Amino acid sequence: MDLEQEAAAQLQQSLKKHPALNKQHVLTLGGPDPYGLVDPEVNEEGRANTNIGLKWDVQLALRKAFLGQREAAEFVSGALAGAMAKAVLAPLETVRTRMVVGVGSRSIPATFVEIVQEGGWRGLWAGNAVNMLRIVPTQAIEFATFEAVRRALQENQHRDNNGCNSWVDAFVRRLSPVAVGGAAAGIVSTLICHPLEVLKDRLTINRAAYPSLGAAVVKINAEAGLGGFYAGLCPTLVGMLPYSTCYYFMYDAIKRSYCRANKKTSLSRPELLLVGALSGLTASTISFPLEVARKRLMVGAIRGKCPAHMVAALSEVLREEGVAGLYRGWGASCLKVMPTSGITWMFYEAWKDILLGNKQLPNF
Repeated sequence: MDLEQEAAAQLQQSLKKHPALNKQHVLTLGGPDPYGLVDPEVNEEGRANTNIGLKWDVQLALRKAFLGQREAAEFVSGALAGAMAKAVLAPLETVRTRMVVGVGSRSIPATFVEIVQEGGWRGLWAGNAVNMLRIVPTQAIEFATFEAVRRALQENQHRDNNGCNSWVDAFVRRLSPVAVGGAAAGIVSTLICHPLEVLKDRLTINRAAYPSLGAAVVKINAEAGLGGFYAGLCPTLVGMLPYSTCYYFMYDAIKRSYCRANKKTSLSRPELLLVGALSGLTASTISFPLEVARKRLMVGAIRGKCPAHMVAALSEVLREEGVAGLYRGWGASCLKVMPTSGITWMFYEAWKDILLGNKQLPNF
């Protein structure tokens, strides 16, 4: 008997001992039941009881069966989803970045025309090579971190209440696994992939000074050393924390609310596209002023004047352009963020289905 069959057998024994354990405790929301783990004759009263968790011996058997498979699938799914989204929407990213940092025209159509006049149609994909190098590891790390942290907190919160022996355990149980997972995803991916973000911005903003990826690496290293690749790291983390937290939290909240309202257990691809787009819009709107300040700090050296810190950057924008300046480029950002977020989530869920097949894992 292989590990998967052993896990299924142990889980069926647990279900016989705890008939109130319903399908949502055993399978991912909307997933199939390839091993016949849920008794179809369990009464409605038993199915309504959602407070019984799996025993630790069953959880351990499932970990042995699927350890590495789910994590690898989530890692690869994130990478593929990010790459696909960026390949399609690279021109909007180029337009958005130029408008956010104040380079060229203040309107989306005029900025688009300027980019084409300066570098031809290929100019719309300026920095896309490094962008793809950036997005693949970033999205892979981000989604994998989110899923791992979320699962860890959910498992902790579903333990027997007798296991709560300290104020730390009590505090952890009050946290939102999705929000904490989102925050962790943003921080970890930023710390690891920030140098690629710096390279991408330099290639996008000043193609003349940084004609290629290799030239950008050499010039940044010559001018500022290794620290140059981490320019603006602190403001990036400050801006990423609220965005990433809100982004994942809103996706989960909107998805769950929509499923409850429409009495669904899973969403179609178009519905995932819409939910993902709305979560991206909400997160971007909340954190956009910090994004403006972050971009100004990161490319300040190119423009010849760099604010001392994020507060100084925000003050500079308010002094020069007023409150409206904090949302300069917001329209272009939404045109980029909404489809990117929607496409990314749609492909992420699709790739997870493909890579995991019918072996849906418990969603504790």
